[in-house]
Amino acid sequence: MKIAGLDIGTTGCKCTVFDEKGSELGKAYHDYPVKRRVGGHEIDATALMDSVYAVITEMAAQYSDIAGIGVTSFGETFVCTDEEGNPLAPAMLYTDPRGKDECEWLVGKLGAKHIAEVTGVTPHEMYGLPKLLWIKNNKPEIYDATKHILQMEDFVVFSLTGNAIIDYSLATRSMAFDINVLDWSEEILECAGIDKSLFSKVVPTGTDAGEIKESVADKTGLAKGTRIIAISQDQVAAAVGAGAFEGDIGVDGAGTVQCLTPIYEDIPDVDKMMPGKYVIVPYVVPDSYVTYAFSYTGGALIQWCTDNIAKKEKEIAKEEGISVNSLLERQYAEGRMADGLDAEGPSGMLALPHFAGAATPYMDTGSKGCIVGMTTATTPADIYRACMEGVCYEMYLNYKNITEAGARPKKLHATGGGARSAVWMQMKADVLGLPIVALKTVDAGTVGSAMLTGIALGIFKNLADAAGHMVEQTHIYEPREDYHKKYMEVFAKYEKLYDAVRGLV
Repeated sequence: MKIAGLDIGTTGCKCTVFDEKGSELGKAYHDYPVKRRVGGHEIDATALMDSVYAVITEMAAQYSDIAGIGVTSFGETFVCTDEEGNPLAPAMLYTDPRGKDECEWLVGKLGAKHIAEVTGVTPHEMYGLPKLLWIKNNKPEIYDATKHILQMEDFVVFSLTGNAIIDYSLATRSMAFDINVLDWSEEILECAGIDKSLFSKVVPTGTDAGEIKESVADKTGLAKGTRIIAISQDQVAAAVGAGAFEGDIGVDGAGTVQCLTPIYEDIPDVDKMMPGKYVIVPYVVPDSYVTYAFSYTGGALIQWCTDNIAKKEKEIAKEEGISVNSLLERQYAEGRMADGLDAEGPSGMLALPHFAGAATPYMDTGSKGCIVGMTTATTPADIYRACMEGVCYEMYLNYKNITEAGARPKKLHATGGGARSAVWMQMKADVLGLPIVALKTVDAGTVGSAMLTGIALGIFKNLADAAGHMVEQTHIYEPREDYHKKYMEVFAKYEKLYDAVRGLV
């Protein structure tokens, strides 16, 4: 018997297959186009579904006994469909600028704090409801024809099973879900004039959505009776895949986006969460919650640096048969020692990692990145190091905020490609003053999906059993107090950087 995790991303989807012991067997990936223009950012949901069928078909051809597939996806983006689930218009991404006026209108009607108390999210046009209102106001013919309003998770689940269900974590990304009663907010939807019946049934994370349709079995080669499991938003699935189930363990998602995901064992204080735009999301463990403290450019900033600043170094690394990251880390240490400095000490430079706008605690899409403190002696390795430090400082800024709001992580489990860098992991441990536990898996979201799928199918008894099979630690990076003090001296300057730069760009 095999289980699979289906991860629906913004630009592509991936299906990974595991055996009943939790060992990864194979994976398939297929991308789809995203259209970005000044007036809108959209994705073709039909093309997305075609890619889903493609990766499932590829895996079904190799593994004929897939018993269940767990579906996780990115959040906010929704699609209006007809009765059969056929999209009526392109889906607006969370970065789409439309919906700002509608969001302000809702705030004027209900108040920002009240909306946050009900939904767990500080009102913002990135969420689904303001964009849905934009469609209703500007394209009434689409809204009038709509029979289902589906985010990507329940769109895929509905397409595969014919059952429209969505889990709590993704429902939260609509700005229309009441986290206190775990159902759609009749008050907010009535104010918006949106028909509640258009939304999917809300269910706990990891709920069995039913068997695939016969037509799906014929199309993909999956066995009839294959179960589809509604998992969660990708960050929640990643927290599960990282083995974080209690408040003393948080998650360091060291991917393209840098995300810090703590667990709250009681509902956080909205007054402490709102200033930093931190969300309150029901978690897989009953009566617990997570939030997302994140930077749009985590690994993306490191990639920008290696692609644009370290072109010569990439050639040298290729000749040496090592990664450019390893080469730059080595060059930084060698350069420091040549100058009689600590090989692992902070660069002293300041890199504001807002190269794609600012996420929490600012949520300022207009913010720009910068690097401060360069001289004619500055090398690509120095800039690379500064970028790594900038991501860590931004992470620490968020860490301070979430702990003030009641989070109490004693260590972080690290996932994503960045967890492979011993230098970066040690730097994070030193900056945050927390142990960082690197995990074997890079794709924690897919692992988390498979874990919950295994539980739903009875392969694993519970979360602890699933984690025992599928979560493997590789190294623990302990924080060093002397380095923490050095980083805090630089951080004191970093805290002033956003305000200093924002008025200039």
